[in-house]
Amino acid sequence: MSAARGGWLALAGRVVVVTGAASGIGAAVAEGAARLGARVALLDRDGPGAARHAARLAAEGADTLALQCDIADEAAVAAAAARVERELGPADGLVNNAGMLRAGALGEVSLADWNAVLGVNLTGYLLCSRSFGAQMTARGRGSIVNIASIAACHPQTRSGAYSASKAGVLLLSRQMAAEWGPLGVRSNAVCPGMIRTALSEKFYEQPGFEQKRAAITASRRIGRPDDIADVALFLLSDRAGYVNGAELMVDGGMSSMLMDLVPRPGFNDTGAERQAAAA
Repeated sequence: MSAARGGWLALAGRVVVVTGAASGIGAAVAEGAARLGARVALLDRDGPGAARHAARLAAEGADTLALQCDIADEAAVAAAAARVERELGPADGLVNNAGMLRAGALGEVSLADWNAVLGVNLTGYLLCSRSFGAQMTARGRGSIVNIASIAACHPQTRSGAYSASKAGVLLLSRQMAAEWGPLGVRSNAVCPGMIRTALSEKFYEQPGFEQKRAAITASRRIGRPDDIADVALFLLSDRAGYVNGAELMVDGGMSSMLMDLVPRPGFNDTGAERQAAAA
């Protein structure tokens, strides 16, 4: 791991906190930061999972700290922030990534499930940003990266509060940029789309599913957690020093494909046209 330390992003020695770091995008961010020489705090409600990932990174020479933490619990977040500052140092960067989804149509989803999703996906981001952001504003520098979703801009039906929570993340991120930018802390959002993670893995067991999804992206492939991690690491670094209040869509160009999915005979080869030709 030492061979990759430093480099263009210059994160070596920085303290980076990642929530939801036991798997998926969070794990990829933690690994990427560690490989660049950052001191990484891995927070997750799955404490054993975070500890296992932290141990793997430590075995490669990284300085890590794994903490079990429910980010919807204000006291737990405050305790985690105090321990990170005590054991690794004050936070230089925070990646708000922990999230959850509880399915249900709007007319049917229980209020308990609705509030649980908002508690983690939105309120949890605020709690972490306030606790770790205070360490940044005290020193006049820092970067917060908020992982939202393409569902923040395009409603994901039958997914309860998920889209509403992610839309809230976008405005929360911009408000943090406006309020904390003068104090030296940047806040930006990343909107992943079409990323293959453990949460969506079961879908890919269906024959032809990956090909169908890839076909509606401009890049014609499904994204990996590393694709999001690389963007987050850039935003954490001083190379993104004038990027503040931004919302970056990282979806392989899927959000630019709407008109190409509309049948236009002679202009595009849509799924409907292919089915008609095969009939």
